Formats: sequence, C-alpha cells, structure tokens
Amino acid sequence: MQERTHIVRSKNGLSPLVWLSLALLVTWLVLPLVPLAVWSVSRSWFFPDIAPSAYSLRAWEYVLSPTSEVLPALGTTLIIALGVTILSILIGLPAGRALGLYRFRGKALIELLILAPTIVPGIAVALGLHVVFLKAGLAGTMSGVLIVHLIPTLPYMVLVMAGVFANYNPDAEAQARSLGANRLQAFRYVTLPAILPGLLIGSLFAFLVSWSQYILTLLIGGGRVVTLPLLLFNFASAGRNDITGAIGMIYILPGMILLVFAARYMSGRNQAYTATGQI
Repeated sequence: MQERTHIVRSKNGLSPLVWLSLALLVTWLVLPLVPLAVWSVSRSWFFPDIAPSAYSLRAWEYVLSPTSEVLPALGTTLIIALGVTILSILIGLPAGRALGLYRFRGKALIELLILAPTIVPGIAVALGLHVVFLKAGLAGTMSGVLIVHLIPTLPYMVLVMAGVFANYNPDAEAQARSLGANRLQAFRYVTLPAILPGLLIGSLFAFLVSWSQYILTLLIGGGRVVTLPLLLFNFASAGRNDITGAIGMIYILPGMILLVFAARYMSGRNQAYTATGQI
C-alpha cells in the first residue's frame, strides 16, 4: 500500500525543472498576445515609447457596434467553421475507420493523396479550384467556402481517426451485437466512448484550421463572404492597429476556449482512468 502511494506521488509530482519548462512555454505562448491586447485599448502608441501615451476604448466601440462588419463576420466565420467540422466528422470518421482497421491494395497511395492538400500550397489549390467553382456556381457563396475549407481540414480528421482506429478492437462491437444491440446502439455505447478523445482532437483541428483560413476564403468567396481573417488582414494592412488588436482578441477567443475545454476533458478522463486503475 505504501509502495503504491509512493508511485502515484512520483507520477503526479512535477520537478522544479518541469515547472520551469511549463512556465517558459506558457510565457512564450501568451507574451505575443500582450501587445495585441494593449493595442486594442490604445489611442496613440509610437516608437520608441514602451507604453501608449493615451488610452481609449474606441476600437472596441467600433468592433462591438452593430453597424460594423465585425459581428456579422464573426457569425459567418463561426457558421463556416462549425459546418466544416461537422462535415469533416461525417466524412473523416468512416474514412479513418477504413484506413485504420483494414489493409487493402493502394492504401499507401490513398494516404499520400489525403496528405497532398497539406503539402501543396493553399494558393495553388485555390487557384486550381476557382475555375471549377465558378462553373459550378459556388464561387462567392458561403457553401463554396465551406466546401473548399474541407480540403485542408479533412487530412487532419482522417489521419487522426485512422490512428485511433488502428488501436481499436472491433470485437467489442461484435459482442454488443451478439447481446442484441443494433448497429446504432453498438456505435453509441461501445464505439463512440472508445474513439471520443480522438474524435474531439480531430474536430478541434478541423475547427481551428477552418477558422483561420484566409487564402481559400478570399479566392473562393471573392470578397462576398467576409470572415474575421479577411477583416483582420484588411485593418492590419490599413494601419489601424487599435482595431486590428480588438479584432485579434476576438479572433483568438474561440480557439482558446476550445483548447481549454479539450484539455480539461482529456485531463478529466486521465484522472478517472487513474482512479479506476488504483481501485
């Protein structure tokens, strides 16, 4: 009993070096956001001043104003990212299962083709598809932007799910079916709990990749579909650093919320698993 307690403490305890590494990592990730936050409340900030000479909330007043394009762009970006995430799940889940569980001829070639959109520059992909989308009547529409966002997001979802199913035992589904469960019940109560962590990670990747798309949205949307990355780039190019800072803070908020949620969920599962193992 004492030996097991000692092992648990040694696993859970972190050395000062590890704490220092974590602190440096958090500082490295958060530090670039500090100037962005300061710019969003500054009225004038010129080199070589360390801090702004005057502060103002006019940037936030503009960003949160119903007459500005920021809130509609936020809604458009959110709808597209959520739609892309759902479609990525519907397509990537069966594709990842096939790649993870089965061996068949041409599997290596299919995996290479799935990886191709992450290797080829996005602007080349967008230029090649632009003519196709024009002929299909999808250029300049939200549906066209949503479809084209699947190109960079599906590789992450498919490959993550392929890795999950590579370590998955389908015999559990067969046992559930032998006990009277139908396919839907077997998936809900057996398969889904087993693959849920990987599914959440793949969905997180899909959402963030779609959320941050600029080139594909600009070329396929044709300026008619306005998202936050487009507004952020426009105001940054115009030299409006205060509005750029305010939009940037809104822009990173969903990603931070999702990362915190995923981290809490995964750590909760690990703690539950550790407690079960101890019992």
